[in-house]
Amino acid sequence: MLSDIGSVRIGLVLSMLTLMFGIGMGVLFGVNEEGVKGYIEQGIAANQERHDDKSASKIWRYAQRTHFHATGVGAFTLAMVLLIAATPMSRTLKQVTSILIGVGSLYALAWFSMFWLAPALGRHAAHDALVTQLITKSTVACLSLGVLILFIHLLTGVGSAAPTRSA
Repeated sequence: MLSDIGSVRIGLVLSMLTLMFGIGMGVLFGVNEEGVKGYIEQGIAANQERHDDKSASKIWRYAQRTHFHATGVGAFTLAMVLLIAATPMSRTLKQVTSILIGVGSLYALAWFSMFWLAPALGRHAAHDALVTQLITKSTVACLSLGVLILFIHLLTGVGSAAPTRSA
């Protein structure tokens, strides 16, 4: 049943890119954790009026959450996309559902946005930044819709490919 990977290719690629991003963040922490923490400290020092005593540890936590969410959500979405490939969904529905779930895997970018923006803007402003909110809302909506479509299909069979007739 997994012979038609082409119909879920975009979802697979997005999920794998998310996983690689998460692994890359982990490598970055292992190779240059002090550099990441230095970025945070320099931003806080340059924008002291936007920060409090908890800022450095909270922003560092945003970086860690980027890594955790990219690897966790990336693995979850990869599994969901492979499940889609194994279903009897129509090819078009497989494509749409896997793309939705693949886009949903990019949720970790919301945490990255907060990490990247917070040293300059402050934690609350980074959380409320337009880019952070757009990433959060669009990826959660896509993931939720994709998983809902998959769940309904698994529960009811709605969206199955029409049986092919042999001549």
